[in-house]
Amino acid sequence: MMKTICTLLLCIIVSFAKAQTPDYSAYSYEEYIHNGDTLRYRMLTPLHYDIHKKYPLIVFLHGSGERGRDNAAQLTHGGALFLKDSIRDKYPAFVIFPQLPNDSTWGPFERSGNGRMFPADAPPTASGRLVGELVDSLNKTGKIDTKKVYIGGLSLGGMGTFDLLARYPQKWAAGFPICGAGNVENAKKFKTVPVWIFHGDADPAVPVKGSRDYYAALKGLKAEVKYSEYPGVGHNSWDNAFAEPDLIPWLLSHKRK
Repeated sequence: MMKTICTLLLCIIVSFAKAQTPDYSAYSYEEYIHNGDTLRYRMLTPLHYDIHKKYPLIVFLHGSGERGRDNAAQLTHGGALFLKDSIRDKYPAFVIFPQLPNDSTWGPFERSGNGRMFPADAPPTASGRLVGELVDSLNKTGKIDTKKVYIGGLSLGGMGTFDLLARYPQKWAAGFPICGAGNVENAKKFKTVPVWIFHGDADPAVPVKGSRDYYAALKGLKAEVKYSEYPGVGHNSWDNAFAEPDLIPWLLSHKRK
């Protein structure tokens, strides 16, 4: 009797866990290979995809905890957002989630004591370069509205967003870095790209100063920039950002000139 009860409880627990895990099967498994380097990524195709139409492209960069080779972990934060029926119906787009290999970064930085240094003139990392090349490759397919290509990311991906906005400003119609940081001197390189920055003021992992400084610099350059800072929120400010009802409408309202 006890064994039966334990088995039943185990089944309930497993079923509950599965119910709590989003179904990411709509994201196809993809790879981009160039000169021997490989970038794994997952791609969501627009709902009711029409081969005769061109669609926006959204690139999302994950944080350090989702690095690896499984081509799955990068969907942990943000993957469910773009699966919402309300978003897929009203804002059809291609969405890609590339994955960093272990010990890699989207943009170059050096650790200094308890902080980070972001060299202004460092070359791109291999993964950052591959993201830029992947976007170029997708743009050539004829499926993408090349004036509506966007980039965002969280934590390490927020840093990567700032870096790739500065490195390839001609690619992006808008960007949304979440709890990121970077070399604020680079702000002038993407002052023509609208940006919405997010951060929690109690973030113990990536100090909020990084986002505040970027916001101040972009405001000083008279750029189109928004900033949302969440009081008492720690490193997981992406939860707040993803809950912003205006995030996707704001993002896709922009078109590169």
